[in-house]
Amino acid sequence: MFLNDNFLLTTDMAESLFHDYADNMPIIDYHCHLDPKEIYENKNFKNITEAWLYGDHYKWRLMRANGVPESHITGDASDYDKFLAWARTVPKTIGNPLFSWTHLELRRFFGIDELLNEQSAPRIWEKANEKLASPDFRRRSLIKASKVKIICTTDDPVDSLEYHQALSKEEQDFQVFPTFRPDKALNIDAPGFKDWIGRLEQAAGTAVASYTDLVNALKNRVLFFHEHGCRLSDHALDVLRYQAGEAGDVERIFAKRLAGDDLSKEEITIYRTELLSALIGMYHEMNWTMQLHIHAYRNNNTPMFNKLGPDTGYDGINDLSLTVSLSQLLDRAESTQGLPKTILYSLNPNDYPAILALMGCYQKDTPGKLQLGSGWWYNDTRSGMRHQLTMFADNSVLANFVGMLTDSRSFLSYTRHEYFRRVLCELIGEWVERGEAPNDAALLGKLVEDISYNNAANYFGFSSAK
Repeated sequence: MFLNDNFLLTTDMAESLFHDYADNMPIIDYHCHLDPKEIYENKNFKNITEAWLYGDHYKWRLMRANGVPESHITGDASDYDKFLAWARTVPKTIGNPLFSWTHLELRRFFGIDELLNEQSAPRIWEKANEKLASPDFRRRSLIKASKVKIICTTDDPVDSLEYHQALSKEEQDFQVFPTFRPDKALNIDAPGFKDWIGRLEQAAGTAVASYTDLVNALKNRVLFFHEHGCRLSDHALDVLRYQAGEAGDVERIFAKRLAGDDLSKEEITIYRTELLSALIGMYHEMNWTMQLHIHAYRNNNTPMFNKLGPDTGYDGINDLSLTVSLSQLLDRAESTQGLPKTILYSLNPNDYPAILALMGCYQKDTPGKLQLGSGWWYNDTRSGMRHQLTMFADNSVLANFVGMLTDSRSFLSYTRHEYFRRVLCELIGEWVERGEAPNDAALLGKLVEDISYNNAANYFGFSSAK
């Protein structure tokens, strides 16, 4: 039966592991894109379209694939007409995780058991909107209803963190911590780089006229973020290239860029290599976890990028070589200041064997110090999750895995944690059936609880942030 209590749980052990262990655990969402201002202001959504479709390029891609006009996706059609367009799309998405996620969200948040389609859409629109208008469906209430204890947002180094500070004083049921995301510092070739340097000067309260000034200003911001509970950094490394510079190279490159001159590819790579290495040293010193998100291939559709901008559903997967540059980066850190706890995500699952092999070269001291990141973006499907879990188990210690994240801008996406936990229990149950794992619910139940929650709580050190 569709989405019954035991969906995805194909063995007795899987049922026991999920219902007796995984389902009881709260959530640490250690990487997401929720807006802390939205969390703090705690408003109701005006309707299900705002809660579901605004900014959700997962759904937008499926709607485009179903021939929905852009006016009914990101354009000027009414919210109701956009909802109807999604409702007409959903029945055709069987086999895609969004079919399950859509109906999980309807059931878990709204108590709606109907399948979403063109005929049921008017009823579902009315039922969902009625609930969304109640106090129990404000932003924070949705978080609490999902048993979320910790949220880590994704924040620019120049952010004031005012909403994190306000939430820490006001909210008692869960915590919201920042994550340090210095992409704009690394992207020296970006058109807005000089303007961003100006904002960094204001945030750090110091002039940034040289590369040395830049590093000092970023160190200032790392300390500021740490004081407000930050324990993770994050980097979007769509292309990872390593090229060390000679003494004085980075100062010259930085000065050249501030003067308005164009940089060569080699200069850009040297700058990014040296600055990233400097940042890694700061993370190690602060005992932070570094997250590297690798191999997205962004903004493939030029006309739509010019019309809508980034993060609108036109990104793909990169397939460049990874091993040499990643090894050089990790080895430099280990040979100098020390390598921090690190989570390595690749959007290209073909990279998993190389990543896992390199991980094993740098493990020490901390259980699971280096982690293969959760199935990300195009890989957070049932098959993608199973592949990531299987590869992790084959090549490392799965029991140390820090588990699932939403990587989402949606307050309704916490059902992805349930989906992941069901997939995890399904996979372990199959190992038991094949005799690959013991038929020991207590042993396996602890593993499931640890991956669902405990490992993340211990690994990231959030207790020191309270």
